[in-house]
Amino acid sequence: MTAPPVGSAGLRELLPLLRPHRRALVAAAALSLVAAAAALAQPLLVSRVVDAVGSGAALLPGVATLVVVLVASAVLSAGQQYLLQRTAEGVVLSTRRTLADRLLRLPVAEYDRRRTGDLMSRVGSDTTLLRATVTSGVVEVGGSLVLGIGALVAMALVDVWLLLVTLASVSIGVGTAIAAARRVRVLSRQAQEQVGAMSAAVERALSAVRTIRASGATGREVVTVGSSAEKAFTAGVAVARLQALVAPATGIAIQGAFLAVLGVGGYRVASGAIGIPDLIAFILYLFLLIQPLGQVIRAYTELQTGLGALARVQEVLSLDPEDDDRPARPGTTTAPRLPAAGDPTPLLELRGVDFDYPDGTRVLHDVSFSVPAGTRTALVGPSGAGKSTLLALVEGFYPLSGGSIRWAGTDVRDLPRSVLRARMGYVEQEAPVLAGTIRENLLLAAPDTPRPRCGRCSRTSG
Repeated sequence: MTAPPVGSAGLRELLPLLRPHRRALVAAAALSLVAAAAALAQPLLVSRVVDAVGSGAALLPGVATLVVVLVASAVLSAGQQYLLQRTAEGVVLSTRRTLADRLLRLPVAEYDRRRTGDLMSRVGSDTTLLRATVTSGVVEVGGSLVLGIGALVAMALVDVWLLLVTLASVSIGVGTAIAAARRVRVLSRQAQEQVGAMSAAVERALSAVRTIRASGATGREVVTVGSSAEKAFTAGVAVARLQALVAPATGIAIQGAFLAVLGVGGYRVASGAIGIPDLIAFILYLFLLIQPLGQVIRAYTELQTGLGALARVQEVLSLDPEDDDRPARPGTTTAPRLPAAGDPTPLLELRGVDFDYPDGTRVLHDVSFSVPAGTRTALVGPSGAGKSTLLALVEGFYPLSGGSIRWAGTDVRDLPRSVLRARMGYVEQEAPVLAGTIRENLLLAAPDTPRPRCGRCSRTSG
């Protein structure tokens, strides 16, 4: 079984996941804006303190104001980060709940086409990567842009020529970093697919570990799982290699801008074009520009990583679930009366049933028989003859290719699946036991069964 190809995902697909948390995100954005304003005020306050030192004016008011702004900025930043982290965990939680709900409601045919381990990895590792889209993505990018634009405006007011020098130095490194970050989404998606393949290989081996041990195939399975893990490693290294290019490119841009500003700024101070306090303020604003610039590039890279994982999540969410509670067709009862023993109406009747697999392979052709109420009927045939498939069709796990199945005289396609399945007891060929107590397994189909009756069933089955 191989998973179908995964499409792409963008901010449009991300917004529905963020919408339930919009209040927290708006609050975080508001804190981010206030923190940005407090950060923009700091270089101006420092410039005034330097002026006061040069002129011999009182220092206490300026220093006190600067300390208050610094403390307020730190408190606001801490509150914003906590709110973002909490919201990010909420996004991951709600996405996992939605994804788990959809996974457990998919048509049975989807489980035949997909690997269980790969589906499990989407609930685990893929949803975890969505955290970065909130903590370092949407909101932080907005706050960083406000801080960066504010710093640019302040730098322009201090000295336009120094601003031009800064932009020329920064643009080259930023362009390189963004070009590298664009490839992260594709590589991240490929890495997550390899992680899913590895999880599927582990699930395959563990689910049949007794057979593997008895067949002396442990070593071969270890090699198979190890090969999948190596492919996941290679894909992860490709992402890490590309992400590693982003930081040096950004660092070169930052260092180049700083050295250029020092050189040109020193010349302009010497020529009397600007004063030393102005140069100090410009350098501080340069640091304020550099900080959000690095945050935006990092956030953009992490956002691409999250969107790569989101594509795999959206692939599952886009699948139509099985409609357990589909309404009954007009003119049919939702609870057909079960025929009594000797009643001419069969309890179960198959009329000319055909079934083909999605690849066109025919399993059943023109199968017809009836099961009278109060009797026992055995389906006998070699492995692969379609015995289990017939029972799966009765349960409505697969759509019929032709013919009809009637339960108590009513076509099963006219009944809600939940009503149909509540009238049947279904035991799989492997008879799997779910993790938990015997009582939890006994109550799986009838959770409201009284404890005394459950005890009687337990003693009878034992």
